[in-house]
Amino acid sequence: MTALAERYAAVKERVAQAAIRSGRTPDSVYTIAVAKYAEPEDIRELIELGHRDFGENRVQQLSQRAGMIDEWFERIRTLPRTSSDSTIDVDDPVRWHMIGRLQRNKARKIADCSRLIHSVDSLRLAEELQVVANKLDRVIDVLVQVNVSREESKAGLPIAALGAIAEQIDTMINVRVRGLMTMAPLTDDPENSRVHFARCKEIFDDLIKAGVGEDHFNLLSMGMSGDFEVAIEEGANLVRVGTAIFGEREEDPTPEIETGSSAGHIIDA
Repeated sequence: MTALAERYAAVKERVAQAAIRSGRTPDSVYTIAVAKYAEPEDIRELIELGHRDFGENRVQQLSQRAGMIDEWFERIRTLPRTSSDSTIDVDDPVRWHMIGRLQRNKARKIADCSRLIHSVDSLRLAEELQVVANKLDRVIDVLVQVNVSREESKAGLPIAALGAIAEQIDTMINVRVRGLMTMAPLTDDPENSRVHFARCKEIFDDLIKAGVGEDHFNLLSMGMSGDFEVAIEEGANLVRVGTAIFGEREEDPTPEIETGSSAGHIIDA
């Protein structure tokens, strides 16, 4: 077993145990493997292990990775299979998640390859996605990002504005609001994140009671490598895990420059 396979198995077990502690089944929680610093061969290995949900912070990288995997799947379909890819189910597509901040001028590019956008943090962005989705004649699934911790450095809607904006997005024809996403403050102790996750779950439940999203408002994206178990215990059913799966990576010294402003798949519901 490779080091990546061992880390992946360990994360799956931790997710499963956290789900059980929260009174749910392990397959009710989806792990988004954040491929930000992963090598292409790492992504392919994880797919060979059966994983299908991947997240990216950057539009360009998501588009490139999605294209790369599509080409790989096509080669497997059309060429004689090797021993390493003989068990890959090419009819089970990879689901790409946009988890980083999205600017409006990138909406068209991401709509083509993202299964779920976790980071809608303004009505204007949702309106731009509606324009794009209308042109593509498709529905774009989104999560509304809420800044529960009230940190100025974090994106996301303030709690006070969340309800009204979520309701407005819910009226859009081609944008479907599926739930909420939040990020807890960076901390060495995951228990420090619990209060923020618990508050986001309360807000999530309140929006459900208010009728937002009807029966498809069912996704709560909380928790990363350092605190995903606490997030699951507090109600998350999507967790975004990078380094715990792929290992520690060196930071990219060149930041992206942005311009302009098992049980049925709940992600597919």
